[in-house]
Amino acid sequence: MRVLNRFKKRYAAYSVLLLLACFGVSFSEEVTKSNEQSSREALERFNPIIGEWRGTGQVRRGSNRGAWRESGEFVWDFSDDEPAIKYLVEGGKHVEAGLVTWNSQDHFHLALKTGDEKETREYSGDWTKDKLVLVSKPDDNQVQYRMTITPLNEKRTLVLHEKTSSGGESFFRVAEVGYTRAGTRLALPGGGRRECVVTGGTGQTAVKFKGETYYVCCSGCKQAFDDDPEGTIAEFKAKLKARLESIKK
Repeated sequence: MRVLNRFKKRYAAYSVLLLLACFGVSFSEEVTKSNEQSSREALERFNPIIGEWRGTGQVRRGSNRGAWRESGEFVWDFSDDEPAIKYLVEGGKHVEAGLVTWNSQDHFHLALKTGDEKETREYSGDWTKDKLVLVSKPDDNQVQYRMTITPLNEKRTLVLHEKTSSGGESFFRVAEVGYTRAGTRLALPGGGRRECVVTGGTGQTAVKFKGETYYVCCSGCKQAFDDDPEGTIAEFKAKLKARLESIKK
């Protein structure tokens, strides 16, 4: 009888631990899912600039001295646990690549691989009105850097690079890149907008599933669509339904 009672107690304790473990896994998955959704919603602010751009960099605005040409691209990245925005540049003097992420404490974070100093620089910041302002921590020489992204409209975006002197507090202009969207028609005939089935941005590339045509805004969203077309389409249609119902109210 003692052995049986001891077994029952151990079994009960084991059951409780197993239940707690399962609850913990479930809770952890829900938290991860919630964080991922929050990050994605915050990063959707980048949708107007997702795509390919052709840029002209100028040290001084209106002057061709020291000017250069570069191409840039903003792309969704779903390869990690949480979504991100990749910033890729060819021919740039100040940027080679960057990765923008988001969290509720630090807001937006940019890991930037520079094109001139060939180093990785960390920035953080947020949108101020219609501009994304990102500032780095002081480096070993107590110099800070600031990058400001300003979407002017669907066809024009500015990226301003600034820095301080050693130990200084005021930022001065280093250069600015004026981007013009690469030659892709942004709208359907009649004025309708192609909506990315993954993020809701401006769709530029057609994708097909079961005879139906949808659109994605970049290579990252195409990869996400290809990984789970049914789930992506179902979520997209649910958003459209919710949007329609809110309009009817």
